[in-house]
Amino acid sequence: MGDFLSFDELMNWDAVAGRFTPPARLAVIGDPIAHSRSPQMHNPALRARGIDAQYIRVQVPVGQVSQAFRQFARRGFLGVNITIPHKFEALDAVDVLDPLARQLGAVNTLAIRDGRLHGHNSDGPGFLRSVREAFGMEVKDLRVLVLGAGGGAGRAVAVQCALEGCPRLVLANRTVSKAEALAAEVAGLSPQTTVVLIPWQDAAVAAELSEIDLIVNATSLGMKDEDARLLPAGVLEGRHLVFDMVYRAGGTTPLLADAKAAGARSVDGLTLLLHQGAISFEHWFGGRAPIEEMRQGLHNAVKSGQ
Repeated sequence: MGDFLSFDELMNWDAVAGRFTPPARLAVIGDPIAHSRSPQMHNPALRARGIDAQYIRVQVPVGQVSQAFRQFARRGFLGVNITIPHKFEALDAVDVLDPLARQLGAVNTLAIRDGRLHGHNSDGPGFLRSVREAFGMEVKDLRVLVLGAGGGAGRAVAVQCALEGCPRLVLANRTVSKAEALAAEVAGLSPQTTVVLIPWQDAAVAAELSEIDLIVNATSLGMKDEDARLLPAGVLEGRHLVFDMVYRAGGTTPLLADAKAAGARSVDGLTLLLHQGAISFEHWFGGRAPIEEMRQGLHNAVKSGQ
């Protein structure tokens, strides 16, 4: 999918720095990382802003996030995005933790200021912006069902919805016990929000959908056609809004196909990636990110399969 540096190359920076013109000053880390399209989104934004810097990929193994962060700081980097599986490890590797990142329980954006490591999370705010753009509505006005509330993405969405004071928040998870602590936590965030925890079973989900406006898939299910069905057949209605955090290059997920068949409005995870990236850019440089240049770069990458 794309070139990347290894952890060893990062730690031996003098030997590789000359490869990059403009100089590398931003990065995304993960393991694996070759699939990331963040460079195709951020490099057009840097050019649009006239910033003499380049955004690169670096593959960092589990257990080495703190060491990688310190190396980025020593080598004059301005910021880093963090993806799977490092968002939780990054939480303990920063010097200053943003209060929202603490509440969401993960860090996916690092801003390096005067040698200090500042940890942020753009998952929740990116979700809010994505819903606003896709549906012209605010999460605070919607009754929300989160499918897969036991994972990191589900946690971020659930916490953000509760912080916004959405009227009803239903958390569905295959293993209910994995989401019990989250349900208890978000129930205390807003007196306006009624929090309901259900098993992710067809009958239980179908019984809730009459009281739901926005359905969020916070799992990775849908990347492949053979993945388990997310909702029972025929339960979606035209009034529903469907947010699938998964995206598939050159195709649509089964959940989005079901939404289209029902006449429901929907959006995939590419919009979320865009707005997460824009928020990261704003943490690094201030002001509003050049969102249209980022959107075009991202869509070009997906269209070309880069």
